[in-house]
Amino acid sequence: MISRLLLLCLLSVLLLAPARAQTRRPNPVEVDRIVAVVNDEAITAFELRARLLKVENQLRAQNVQLPPRDILERQVLERMIVDRVQIQFAKETGLRISDIELDAAMRRIAEGNRLSLQEFRAALEKDGISWSKFREEIREEIVLSRLRDREVESRTVVSDGEIDNYLANPDQGGNVGNVEVQTAHIVVRVPEQASPDQLMRIGARAQAALDQLRRGENFAKVAASYSDAPDGLSGGAMGTRPLDRLPALYAEAIAKLKPGEVSDILRSPAGFHIVKLIDRQSDAGAKSGVSPKQTQALKQTRARHILIKVNELVSEAEAKRKLVVLKERIDNGADFAELARLNSSDLSAAKGGDLGWLYQGDTVPAFEKAMDALKINQTSEPVQSPFGFHLIQVLERRTEDATAERQRLAARQVLRERKSDEAYQDWLRQMRDRAYVEYRVEER
Repeated sequence: MISRLLLLCLLSVLLLAPARAQTRRPNPVEVDRIVAVVNDEAITAFELRARLLKVENQLRAQNVQLPPRDILERQVLERMIVDRVQIQFAKETGLRISDIELDAAMRRIAEGNRLSLQEFRAALEKDGISWSKFREEIREEIVLSRLRDREVESRTVVSDGEIDNYLANPDQGGNVGNVEVQTAHIVVRVPEQASPDQLMRIGARAQAALDQLRRGENFAKVAASYSDAPDGLSGGAMGTRPLDRLPALYAEAIAKLKPGEVSDILRSPAGFHIVKLIDRQSDAGAKSGVSPKQTQALKQTRARHILIKVNELVSEAEAKRKLVVLKERIDNGADFAELARLNSSDLSAAKGGDLGWLYQGDTVPAFEKAMDALKINQTSEPVQSPFGFHLIQVLERRTEDATAERQRLAARQVLRERKSDEAYQDWLRQMRDRAYVEYRVEER
């Protein structure tokens, strides 16, 4: 009897289940999905939405009208793809940022906001920003910056012929020696092996951007809608810099513009460009000109370093760990010169790591950037360069009148900076072209 009763109850439950399912349907839950595959990694809809929200907030903070959401989403996804390609390449080639370096960067960001690290973390979390996620975003930004230094900046070559030509024509580009300009740009990238049809379509896209600008559309909004440059999603702003340190293509066009005007479409190996002159300032004391007809004061820094080279016997992690230990000893009063003599891997070790007086451009960009950020007698955190890892200490600074030799060095630095942007855009295009990318945005 009992088993028969149980069987009847079970049958009644099974018969009633479909009816209950029809009357009590749960609310649909959106499941994360893949919107693109980059080589062997996926970009998900959740990641895309998060990045899109961040970009929208940045544009609103600049009082920029947002482009149509579908256009902005496409631009954001393409930016994520290019970033992902670079991060993958950095991992494959052993470029990593240690937690020690990341912690130092986080402290600098906090200090820049006049907060302690604990206060900065509390402020972020109060705004709903995950501390761990923010840290990883900063880590990626540092990786991308280091990658550019390694793959582009340190390999940008300036020939003696280019220096001779520059010094023989100090006012090329419109009296550039004392002109600083604030600019913005749009880059519509062209694949290296583009077909005629592709060129026509991409050219039409650049023309559509220019047409919107000619109609008075906000430049930042158009840049966010069309530009493939890394700064496109922030409105294409290039900041203020000496005119002669812009890419030659831009400098020549900007020299003919009045503030507020935009150029015609410019063509380079990387693609199509539109540049806007926001402001121009003439300053007789500007730091950019390197005319041989006038003597200039050039900044010098006297520095010393400890270099640990990375090789088959010493890994990146081991090199950084060793320098962290040495820095701790220096901070606690150990003699820098003595530690350099015992540990540094280059010829300066015999002189206690002393590099003598250095002019701008004498060292690779990563080293110079870290050195310029230091105060007198301050020791850096471990700094990576193409040579390995360094501890850098600044001993003195001064300015000195430029000799003919130093004019050439200063000219080399100007030309290197001028060529750097073009080289970077071309390198990004090559990286993007080599990647396998599969779009799945339309899948639902």
